[in-house]
Amino acid sequence: MVKAANTRGTTSGTPPRTRVLVVGGGYVGMYTALRLQRMLRPELAREDVEIVVAATDPYMTYQPFLPEAAAGSLSPRHVVVPLRRVLDRCRIVIGEVRSVDHAKRTAMLTTLATDEEGTGAVALAYDELVIAPGSVSRTLPVPGLADHGIGFKTVEEAIGLRNHVIEQMDIASSTRDPAIRDAALTFVFVGGGYAGVEALAELEDMARYTARYYRTIRPEDLKWILVEASDRILPEVGEALGRYAVRELRARNIDVRLGTRLESCEGRVARLSDGSRFPTRTLVWTAGVRPAPLLAATDLPLDARGRLVCTARLSVSGTEHAWAAGDAAAVPDLTASGPDAYCAPNAQHAVRQAAVLAGNLAASLRGEPLREYAHRNAGSVASLGLHKGVAHVYGRKLKGYPAWLMHRAYHLSRVPTLNRKARVLAEWTLSGLFKREIVSLGSLEHPRAEFERAAAPPPSPADPPGASPPADGGGGAPDR
Repeated sequence: MVKAANTRGTTSGTPPRTRVLVVGGGYVGMYTALRLQRMLRPELAREDVEIVVAATDPYMTYQPFLPEAAAGSLSPRHVVVPLRRVLDRCRIVIGEVRSVDHAKRTAMLTTLATDEEGTGAVALAYDELVIAPGSVSRTLPVPGLADHGIGFKTVEEAIGLRNHVIEQMDIASSTRDPAIRDAALTFVFVGGGYAGVEALAELEDMARYTARYYRTIRPEDLKWILVEASDRILPEVGEALGRYAVRELRARNIDVRLGTRLESCEGRVARLSDGSRFPTRTLVWTAGVRPAPLLAATDLPLDARGRLVCTARLSVSGTEHAWAAGDAAAVPDLTASGPDAYCAPNAQHAVRQAAVLAGNLAASLRGEPLREYAHRNAGSVASLGLHKGVAHVYGRKLKGYPAWLMHRAYHLSRVPTLNRKARVLAEWTLSGLFKREIVSLGSLEHPRAEFERAAAPPPSPADPPGASPPADGGGGAPDR
């Protein structure tokens, strides 16, 4: 029988049920719930346990595939995993957890229904808490960044960036103003980690290919700039492969600025700490992540970086019935030599931590012993565009085509569900047989614009030629 005490109370004649609340539908949230519904199958069948997953989106995004989705090598629907299909024995609640009062075992949650009803956040009681809201982009107080910066953490941002890049090429091909053309064809990426390097490399590949279909744009007209504050990029793959990656990018006419910071991007002009100045309509910010703001709205212990303080058993330190892992958790790294080492916030640790967390949570419900999480980093792989990459796996260093092939093979093995594996493999096969798609679907971001124009009253004769009537909701696409 379930060991944890039920804190929510029950109605007369109803047996106690332990509610496990999983906050977050990312790597840790989805994999923890997936493993729990397998391990607790008897308890779920007897209705002794209920697993509730509260997530802001109805899907989990496999983030290593975002660069390929942005480049058009993969369809966006194939880089996400629908939670309702995978977690068929869990209760899925699409909404945002605003705060957690663990002393009272209560989370405050808003959903689309509460917005419609105007009731505000509602209380959701639980007995066991798995808090894994992940991370958000770590921004700095750079003037103009909030107005002009583009993130790269979600599938919506990846597809929006693809549409944006192609739209800039459309602008450059049709303008007569050389200043507008130059700004449209200048793309600045800030951050030399996985996200920044892979996104830039894939999009540069895509844009260079797309340029052949524009009569007035040559591939060398496009200006790509990577800004990194440290003296190396891709630190996870090692110094030697990081230098190789810099050489490869520069050989493709990509301007890599090491030891350089973005100081301002006001007025659509990127000003760097080395004195450089680049008018640009595209500034992609990938300079790190920070824990989700939700953690500050809980009564759980946090470290100096805002992460949950956890034990090696993935329980929240000094707190019963609370568990955490992934980007939002400071988990001791038992394989490191130093006493104060913590697991890196990457997918490799998150997936493995989720398995141990689920096992320990199930064991605690059954009164069984818990085990500690220990995993030595197996290595890292990174793509530098089509047929190019770097890999440092189990002490072996690969570069070029073999590394790119390992990158694809590894992530194909890790993407959840056989359905997604088959679809991804099919798309890769087809993309090798046919040409790239170069279509921009920016209008998807404003689906009602066309109907609003059609439904608007016709212009009066007094209106100047070309004037368009106002429409509620702003049907036109914004100035990019």
